[in-house]
Amino acid sequence: EIEKLLESPYYEVRMGAVSIMDFQARNKKISITRKKELFDLYISRHDRINNWDMVDRSAPYVVGGYLSDKPRKVLYKLAKSKNIWERRTAIVSTYYFIRQNELDDTFNIAEILVHDKHELIHKAVGSWVREAGKRDKKKLTDFLDKYAPAMPRTMLRYSIEKLNKKQKDFYMNAGR
Repeated sequence: EIEKLLESPYYEVRMGAVSIMDFQARNKKISITRKKELFDLYISRHDRINNWDMVDRSAPYVVGGYLSDKPRKVLYKLAKSKNIWERRTAIVSTYYFIRQNELDDTFNIAEILVHDKHELIHKAVGSWVREAGKRDKKKLTDFLDKYAPAMPRTMLRYSIEKLNKKQKDFYMNAGR
């Protein structure tokens, strides 16, 4: 039934589909089989998950939650995709890992996407790097020390949002 909803030409219906997927994936009583089915459906029908808010609504639990105890190679493949929504899925999915204090994938995928041309990727990377940085400030500052001079301004602004004024000023002026 969810796949039928994903086939709809209407955004609202497809958003309903990914919302159902998200609600199911968040359910603590969900079976491993059902988690895999939702993940497989998300990945195989990514062509229908084609807006930033659809990705943000469902990727953390449908994709990230499923991959929490599995290899995450698929995220690195998505990060290198020509499809913006697949690239956004790669970084947004890591929010699940951040909540588990697993930060490496966030920073590694951010490295792949740091020079992306699309503003919606800049916002996502900056947001998740900032969120990961709340858990480990050193990893955040190491990332910023390396990439701040070349990062798109939007990505940088989102990344440094929770730093103090002195640090913000430092990174905003790094290499500029």
